[in-house]
Amino acid sequence: MIYLLGDLQGCCDALDRLLAELDFSPSRDRLYALGDLVNRGPASLQVLERLAGLGDAATCLLGNHDLHLLAVAHGVRKVHRGDTLAPILDSPRRDAWIHWLRHQHLAVRAHGWLMVHAGLVPQWTAERTLELAGEVEAMLRGADLQAFLSVMYGNEPARWSEDLAGSDRLRLVVNVLTRMRFCQADGTMDFKLKEGAGAAPAGLFPWFEAPGRLTAGVPVAFGHWSTLGLIERADLLALDTGCVWGGALTAARVDGGRRELISVRCAQAQAPG
Repeated sequence: MIYLLGDLQGCCDALDRLLAELDFSPSRDRLYALGDLVNRGPASLQVLERLAGLGDAATCLLGNHDLHLLAVAHGVRKVHRGDTLAPILDSPRRDAWIHWLRHQHLAVRAHGWLMVHAGLVPQWTAERTLELAGEVEAMLRGADLQAFLSVMYGNEPARWSEDLAGSDRLRLVVNVLTRMRFCQADGTMDFKLKEGAGAAPAGLFPWFEAPGRLTAGVPVAFGHWSTLGLIERADLLALDTGCVWGGALTAARVDGGRRELISVRCAQAQAPG
């Protein structure tokens, strides 16, 4: 059975309860975690242990919080108030966990679904998305990781162009795949608005409603956007149901033409805001 899983953010108790609810077996089932594996929840280290322990049965995407952990571990960013990364950073296996994270994915296409953590700009096809994700993945796994992390942050450029190169190109790809929520019709991203889809002022669209999106009709699953809530459409799954905020952890079974949503309630680990 194939399951797509929303944001964990260090909530290992919820993960354990959900896996038990699914009767998940690594020899039979596959799990795709859609990013933000760690941070803000109480057990980020245990989440990594559980996911890595599933071996090839689990495929994990990187979200903005996972990239933040890499940046902190390499001295590029400081720990934020509310971060719960210390058990990983202080672990005797710290280097092994950082190595494991570096070898996860920014985008995956499997079982008929294109999976990202956050969003897609309208100019990208599914194939282009995977190519560009691969460029960033190569940097994450390469010898120049610290140099890449040092230029990864920033809101510019905000619009995709095939002419982009170097750090500008990589930064934009990271922002699309791990931070995006709203954009203009031409794909220019907005990083200020974090409310639900109905909060968009004139001229801004939830990325999946952008006119002319080249991935329209391609089944896409994503997380990242807890204020959006659960969305279940034939070609769209939004699965961040706010576990760390006291919502739920949600998985979608997508194999064999079936669709089933399975959720477990979560204790609030952090208060919004």
